[in-house]
Amino acid sequence: MGHDHGTGAPLRGTAGARHRRRLVAALTITVSVMLIELVAAFVSGSLALLADAGHMLSDSAGLTIALVATWLAQRPATPRWTFGWQRAEILAALVNGVILTVVGITVLVEGVRRLAAPEAVEAPVMLAVGILGLVANLVALRLLAGGREESLNVRGAYLEVLGDLFGSAAVIVASVLVLTTGWERADAVASLAIGVLIVPRALSLLRDVARVLLEGAPDQVSVADVREHLLGVPGVVAVHDLHAWTITSGVPVLSAHVVVADEVATASGYCTVLDALQECLHGHFDVEHSTLQIEPASHTREHPEVGSHA
Repeated sequence: MGHDHGTGAPLRGTAGARHRRRLVAALTITVSVMLIELVAAFVSGSLALLADAGHMLSDSAGLTIALVATWLAQRPATPRWTFGWQRAEILAALVNGVILTVVGITVLVEGVRRLAAPEAVEAPVMLAVGILGLVANLVALRLLAGGREESLNVRGAYLEVLGDLFGSAAVIVASVLVLTTGWERADAVASLAIGVLIVPRALSLLRDVARVLLEGAPDQVSVADVREHLLGVPGVVAVHDLHAWTITSGVPVLSAHVVVADEVATASGYCTVLDALQECLHGHFDVEHSTLQIEPASHTREHPEVGSHA
């Protein structure tokens, strides 16, 4: 006996969809500042501004992909797509991570080249645009902070904007150094700092995406703890074939074979145990979607090989 929500039943709304307005607002801010930085980079000759504009270009593309993905994720499940398109959010986060990695490495390479052969820059333009970018990024961060713990897409956007914030700060510092000391290499150093900020965050995002795509257990669900709690349900004598994974951000799922005492193996006994198991999973681990196969102990003794499973 088991439980499932059924092919056509909707799962709860994805975390990305709940924060779509935050993504739209952040995208509007990012595109506006990116366009200003692109123009200013060509006017001033600043690599740091161009690097930050490139980072914002990747942010804009990533945010656009994230918004499309959250829309796709809301499409209902079908007999062919039994979980709907919810995994689209994770694929979007994967694209964001790849874009960030490419941009970060490109900035580092160009920064090294500029460090060896510095070029003249218009520091006043750098300073003005750097301050504008700093303020805009602070506003975008404030908008995205509320959803970064729930959605990988929102988290990816938050990390990108955070990198932009530090990038704007690096542009400001570099422009002040050029204005006060005339040290042109400060622009290249700032671009290198931006690249160093981008790459680790991109790799962190890719690591979390890989965990979802490889169906690793979600952070908030310890398989050992789940097993312990399930074994605490009256009538349960063993749990095997226990698996936990994530469909998309905020939607953990779980399946397991649960062995019950033979005296519990009645129609009413199965229902009582099943209700208790689902209440345990929802209450302790926030797992709303579970598939549980309940077996009598005598059945397990007839098939001892199942004990070798997780």
